[in-house]
Amino acid sequence: MISDKINEIINEQINKEFYSGYLYLSMSAYMKELGLFGFSSWLKHQAKEEVEHGLKLFDYLISRNSFVTLKQIRTPEFEFHGIISVFNKIYEHEKCITESVMKVAKQAEEECDRTTLSFIDWFINEQIEEEQNVKDIIKRLELFGDDKVSLYLMDKELGERQ
Repeated sequence: MISDKINEIINEQINKEFYSGYLYLSMSAYMKELGLFGFSSWLKHQAKEEVEHGLKLFDYLISRNSFVTLKQIRTPEFEFHGIISVFNKIYEHEKCITESVMKVAKQAEEECDRTTLSFIDWFINEQIEEEQNVKDIIKRLELFGDDKVSLYLMDKELGERQ
């Protein structure tokens, strides 16, 4: 069994991952309203991935004979102001998630919980990838500006995500 402190911090992380899924679904709906079906699809895939992250943490707690405490998920933001604004919010959110994952790692280090530390390394690497993917999208959106052809091609590309 893991310590109460690690149990608590991982339960908090589960909630944050599920919230991320809600947030990205909200953003997906916004993109769909704009007619950007590829962006909407990309965000829907992202939402599913975040829920999978929460479930991975959920399963970890159970596998360690610990307990899961599911808490209320707050209502996500649902009013947005443009595509770049959405992705800037995603980037800021992912940085907060990275910081939160690092807190889990720090606590595991302090308690010499090598199993949790090894487990959470996967999430650290995943967060590096998440942040980079969003930064790349932001760079391209800023580069294209108001060019509708480029936006169309990017929407088509993002819609091909499996």
